[in-house]
Amino acid sequence: MTKIDIVSGFLGAGKTTLIKKLLKEALADTKTVLIENEFGEIGIDGGFLKESGIEIKEMNSGCICCSLVGDFGTSLKEVLKTYAPERILIEPSGVGKLSDVMRAVQNVIDEKDVVLNSAVAVVDASKCKMYIKNFGEFFINQIAHAGTIILSRTGNISEEKLNTCIALIREHNDKATIVTTPWDELDGKDILDTIEGAKDLEAELLKEIMEQHEHDEEEEHHHHHDHDHDHEHHHDHDEDHDHENHHDHEHEHHHEHDENCTCGCHDHDHHHHHHADEVFTSFGMETAATYTKEDIEEILKALDDEETYGIVLRAKGMVADKEGGWIYFDYVPEESNVRAGKPDVTGKFCVIGSKLKEDALKKLFER
Repeated sequence: MTKIDIVSGFLGAGKTTLIKKLLKEALADTKTVLIENEFGEIGIDGGFLKESGIEIKEMNSGCICCSLVGDFGTSLKEVLKTYAPERILIEPSGVGKLSDVMRAVQNVIDEKDVVLNSAVAVVDASKCKMYIKNFGEFFINQIAHAGTIILSRTGNISEEKLNTCIALIREHNDKATIVTTPWDELDGKDILDTIEGAKDLEAELLKEIMEQHEHDEEEEHHHHHDHDHDHEHHHDHDEDHDHENHHDHEHEHHHEHDENCTCGCHDHDHHHHHHADEVFTSFGMETAATYTKEDIEEILKALDDEETYGIVLRAKGMVADKEGGWIYFDYVPEESNVRAGKPDVTGKFCVIGSKLKEDALKKLFER
């Protein structure tokens, strides 16, 4: 039996930290495979996690849900066939929709010995309100479809702010277990037990997702039928299209092709859904330049300036240290971590956000 667990979470929520904790404290003696789907030009998380000796299948793609029903499905089958693992942990992109991931997994696991075991949402308690306000469509989707919601950074906020976060979550999911205790006070085995205790709720949520998808596809089918009928009627009564009509026809054909894609990326015209590429962008580059720890700290502090650099939600990377060794760094708004790390083949960084100003970011990181 292969159990599949999805660990979702918005950008910088702490998915990787939680996964490391589970691997070390709860899954050390099991045959586990981690599958990542990273949004961005450079997949950096894989480098961090390879230190754990865990098999990794990295997929870097700008189109999150297309990769999930296309490349993702193929990769998942390949992992199942090649490794026959006891457990697969899936770490979706921070801007991926949990419902898309759950549906993609369900579409692949037709074998009797594979089960979608759990779907988790990791939520940064200190940024809950801001993310709902600014990126609700993506953030709320992860909350609404999780059987377990694990709050991060709860030890750094007031009780009032924590209660506000819990109340906001309950508006969108009133059944999931919410883990509020700081992670360093919990054993990974206790967290895993809590996650696995939500199987009945997960089955209920997954059923709703699949039924909604079937309903959406049925609506799209009727739309295509009406569209094709109208187009045929138009063609019969107007054989001589002028240039303007020809242009309209090309536009309609492209639109119809998009709707035929089953990934769900292109249905926003009818259901007001947006694909991650429409809202989020990423900027990354490799560099052989050297930096001091103070250089990196100044750079990360500067990223809080939205007017200059756009809305930066996440930055991470590793670069060579002027004084020898390497510097690893992580950033989420108003919070950063800079530390020493092992040498890599080249320096690299990745910035993810909304309305990013790439020229300014490039200038900021160049040395």
